[in-house]
Amino acid sequence: MKSTKIVTSFLTQDGKYLILKRSNKVRTMKDLWAGISGIIEGNEEPLYRAKKEIHEETNITEDQITLIRAASQMRTDSPQYENHEWLIFPFLFSVNNPKIKLNWENSEYQWITPTDLTKFQIVPSLEKVLASLL
Repeated sequence: MKSTKIVTSFLTQDGKYLILKRSNKVRTMKDLWAGISGIIEGNEEPLYRAKKEIHEETNITEDQITLIRAASQMRTDSPQYENHEWLIFPFLFSVNNPKIKLNWENSEYQWITPTDLTKFQIVPSLEKVLASLL
């Protein structure tokens, strides 16, 4: 089975969590809601990739976030590819009054409570990833 390592991060402020709607320009999971995610390249440290993705996708810099928690790596089957799994490295960061500027990978964002997640069409296992950080 082929594995792809990815990071999925959530930003939190005032008891709410940031989710992003993946644009129709991305290769996978188009128009689904997700955390801030990206593929870990080579021997990158997951935390380094998480901070890099946060900056790329929201324009929030490393000095504006504080790591609250890193959860254990999780595995989930890929619904798009046969014999493929995602190895997810979950992170939770706090942020105060960010000015979010999305790049092309995402089309919308929402601040939600964990129970709100059921109202959105989400990427596989997103609710488990968020739950692992709470």
